[in-house]
This record gives sequence, structure tokens and C-alpha cells, in this order.
Amino acid sequence: MSISTIIFDLDDTLLWDKKSVKTAFEKTCEYAATLHKINSTELEDAVRKEARALYESYETYDFTVLIGINPFEGLWGTFDDPTDSFQKMKDIVPSYRTDAWTKGLAALGIDDAKLGVELGERFVAERKAAPFLYEDTFAVLDELKGKYQLVLLTNGAPSLQNLKLEITPEIAPYFDHIIISGDFGKGKPDASIFEYVMEKTGVTADDAIMVGDNLNTDILGSSRVGMRNVWINRENNVPNGVVTPTYEVDSLTAFLKLVKEL
Repeated sequence: MSISTIIFDLDDTLLWDKKSVKTAFEKTCEYAATLHKINSTELEDAVRKEARALYESYETYDFTVLIGINPFEGLWGTFDDPTDSFQKMKDIVPSYRTDAWTKGLAALGIDDAKLGVELGERFVAERKAAPFLYEDTFAVLDELKGKYQLVLLTNGAPSLQNLKLEITPEIAPYFDHIIISGDFGKGKPDASIFEYVMEKTGVTADDAIMVGDNLNTDILGSSRVGMRNVWINRENNVPNGVVTPTYEVDSLTAFLKLVKEL
């Protein structure tokens, strides 16, 4: 079965989001360590822990799971998107940022609410300034552009995912379609968003292949509609035993070699 359409995930498939978030945390926590006698790594760990707990406590949590928005995106996104649920998130995130950093400081014995506010805003700026990509992202997209219909399928809030594309403006022009779960109303791994992609692009499951780093979203979702998929496993993770990818590679370059053989 020949492939006419390649569907790419964005975060940690083309964009190195984990590195961007890690860098923003490191720079923000290092700054905090110049003001108080604290260990920057311990502060990062504490803020990550507090952020997760806070995030799960909000009424919007079920919605964020449905759309696929993680706690650390909540620490820098605006969520100024036109639905009631996103507007609720928009109202929550300013205090969420402040509280996550303030509680993180408190966990290390620092009572400084003013610094909590400052660090929350500093993290936003640092994350925007750190849009990392994988070294082979553009080389692979250059090889595929014009030979296949290329689709970008990403979970998240439209405002935030579009911001990621704005600060890495080279990516979007490669794609014939860009589909964001927050626009659709459900995220990967829900089968309906993959069915929507096929309808939008005019292909069947046999014509397309999904490429992504996440077994529980990219790989599970595409398998639910009978679509072949490729798990980009850069970190040599052990399969979870529940979701089995069609193919597994360790880089986009390896995927390019694979797709030429299909």
C-alpha cells in the first residue's frame, strides 16, 4: 500500500518542546537562586510538582485532558481562544503561574509572593525565547515536501500552538493542512480527530501514515482508525505493552529512510 499523506505530530516530534521547557525552567530557577540561597534544580522540581497538583485541581482539568494540554503549557499560554472552556483557562492561568512558583518557593522555605509573580512572568519570557527544534527536522521536511501531502496534527490550544509556529516560522509553510485539537474539540487519541483529518485531506487510512513521539496519543489514535504509524522513540523508551506501533525509529532521519522503503 503506497503512502500519499504523512501526518506529523508537532511537540517533541518536530519541535523539541521538552528541551524548550527545561531551558525555561533552568534559566528562571537560576535567576531565583541569585536572589535567595536555594538550589535551582530543587526549585525546578518543586515548581513542577506544585504546577501538576494545581493544574489537576481546577475545573478545567478534564477539558485539558480532552484537548491534550499539559501543565507546563499552562505556565506560559494565554488560552485566549473562543470557547467557554478556554476562556475559563484564560481566567485561571495568571494565578496558576503565580501560585505554582510561589508554592515552589515555599516548599524550599522561601516566603516571597512578589518573587513568585516575577518568576511566573519570567518563565513565560524564557519559554518564548527558547524554541528548539531537532537538528534533522528541516532536512527531513525538505525531502518530503512536494512528494507527499503533509499534515500537521497537534494537540493543544490554538492560541498556544499557533504561537509555537509563530516563533518557529519556517515550519508552517511545509504543511498542506495544520489541524489543532482545540479547534476541532477533541484531541488525539480520539478516533474522531483522525477521521476528520482523513475527511479534510481526502484520503483513507491506507493512504496515510502518522508520525509521532507519543504512544498514548499519536500511535494509539492512528491505530484506532486502522492507520499505519511510526513511533519516534529518541529516548529509547520501553513500549508500554498496551499500544504497539507499526514501526519504530529513533529519529526523523531514520523515518525518512523508512518511508522511502514503503
